[in-house]
This record gives sequence, C-alpha cells and structure tokens, in this order.
Amino acid sequence: MIAASDSLHVELRGEGPTVILAHGFSGSARNWGPQVRAFRDRNRLVTYDLRGHARSPSFSELEAACDAESFVQDMLEVVDRSGAARVVVGGLSLGAAVALAFARRHPGRVRGLILASLPAGRNHAGAFSGSAEAMARVLEEEGGEAAGNRFVWGPGSGLDERGAALIRQGFLEHDPIGLARVLRGVLPDLAGEIDAPRLAGEQKIPTLLIAGGRDPGSLATTRRLATRLPHAQTVILEEAGHVVNLVAPTAFNEALGAFLDALPE
Repeated sequence: MIAASDSLHVELRGEGPTVILAHGFSGSARNWGPQVRAFRDRNRLVTYDLRGHARSPSFSELEAACDAESFVQDMLEVVDRSGAARVVVGGLSLGAAVALAFARRHPGRVRGLILASLPAGRNHAGAFSGSAEAMARVLEEEGGEAAGNRFVWGPGSGLDERGAALIRQGFLEHDPIGLARVLRGVLPDLAGEIDAPRLAGEQKIPTLLIAGGRDPGSLATTRRLATRLPHAQTVILEEAGHVVNLVAPTAFNEALGAFLDALPE
C-alpha cells in the first residue's frame, strides 16, 4: 500500500511490529525490496523516499529546507503516520545516519536501531562528506552521469559490479541539482553526527550494526561505533560492498531476522 501524503512518498507492507527503513543517498524505497518481501509476513515494513529523492517531491516543489534536522523530522513524520508508539528504525548509508540522529533525539519512540553501511564520519578515511562540495559542483555543471562515474560507481569506489549497477540505476533517476543540495546541506552535518559523543539513552537502544567487508570507510565507522555501543550486535558481511542489503540479501536478512527475534517487547 502506498500511503497518501502531501509530502513524502511512503510505502507500507505487511502486518506486525513496525520496521521503518530509510534508503541511502540517491536511492529510493525500492532499494528495500528484498527485505520487504522477506519480512512482510511477520512485520509491518514502512519504506519511504527521502525528501528530494525519487518519487518524493523535489525541493523546489516542497519549498522545504534541505538540512539534517529536516530529514530527522521527516522520519518522525513517517513514524507518527505508522500509528505505532514505538518502532524499529534503520537505514543504509545516508538513511542509517538519519536513523541514528533520530534515535538520539527520540529514544522513547525506538524499540531497535539498524545501522547498515554507516558512512565514514568527518576527518576519517573514506569520508564521502569530504568530497561533497566537489561532487555537488560536477552535478550542477556536468550532470548526473559524470558525477556518478567520478564519485560514486567509478574506479576506486569499492563497489562490486552488481552494487555499482544498482547504485547507477537509482542515481540517474534523480534531479542532479536536488542531489547537490543534499550534498551541501545534509551530508556534512550527518557526518559530524556520526562522530559526536553519545547522547543520553543511546546505549540503551538495542542496535544492529552491519557493514560490508569490501567497504572500508563504512567498515571502519561501524567498528568505531561498536566500541561506543558495547551491547550492539555487529555483523560484517565479508564479500559485500556498500549496498549490503541488495548485494548480500540472504545474509543481510538472516542478521536482520535474528536481531528482530531477539528484541524485547
């Protein structure tokens, strides 16, 4: 079912405890297809297109802010619209950073937290935020294909062949100017959020950390965060790159299922 909305494109599938999943930069709700199919018989899966992405309105249509806090508020809107008092929230890459920021600000709404391929924070090797301004300029001046090949799926990206193809397909669906706004207005703040000292309540939320063994930036971030969250479960999918849920869906779903089974009511 696609939920009616004046703003975000939201999809709801299945029945049971609610799980809300946010996609990565230049992705869409479609990126969670393997998880929706695997878990809709036991959970209510809520996926959505982040503001300025895919089927959600563009920033010009929304006349809305493009900053980290607005992305967190969007997740709160999706949680409220789900009708559940407490939910599992999670995401991949940019979506994981949004979920982490949401959990810090609204810990009472979160039963569990899923952080997959969390981006490298500021001033760390592999930090995507470090190239954000350069990529934004290429998007504006040369378009999506040139920017994607140079910064996202091209040589040195660390993506495997399948992951690169999936990323490219979703990337080219987007307005290049809108993606440039996300790069300038959202990613730098969320990169700082990843490295920020923990806030009250963060350690009390059951957390699943997932990273691909072929994604060095996210792998390092995941291991750093695991030291700050000693009760978190960490899963490394050794043969996967950045888009772990699509490239290794079986292993990803096994880890997700085990995590959901272990959550307290």
